[in-house]
Amino acid sequence: VQLQASGGGLVQAGGSLRLSCAASRVTFSRYYMGWIRQAPGKEREFVAVINWRGGNTYYADFVEGRFTISRDSAKSTVYLQMSSLKPEDTAVYYCAGSSRVILSAIRDPRHYNDWGQGTQVTVSS
Repeated sequence: VQLQASGGGLVQAGGSLRLSCAASRVTFSRYYMGWIRQAPGKEREFVAVINWRGGNTYYADFVEGRFTISRDSAKSTVYLQMSSLKPEDTAVYYCAGSSRVILSAIRDPRHYNDWGQGTQVTVSS
């Protein structure tokens, strides 16, 4: 499995960014793919995930409707559209995936066994 993340950057508070994660060598019919973030000095934190086959989505509570995860099957790519960004959203965002998801643990970062490189998101106040 290969996951390639892109799209991070510097944005002012209230702004928007779109992250992309291109996947390869994945059995998509059974795959969950999404985003985990890690701020300096903090543990990794679940952000959002999407079920590739059915399109079901799951979000962290702190998203509060500001982020939208989606997939483009033709491009084997998952997107995270982030709006109304806050300084506390500053973190390295990692693309992560798993083909062995237990729904009760879907928001546990330790549940994901495939990882891409991170992309830095910095939100200035």
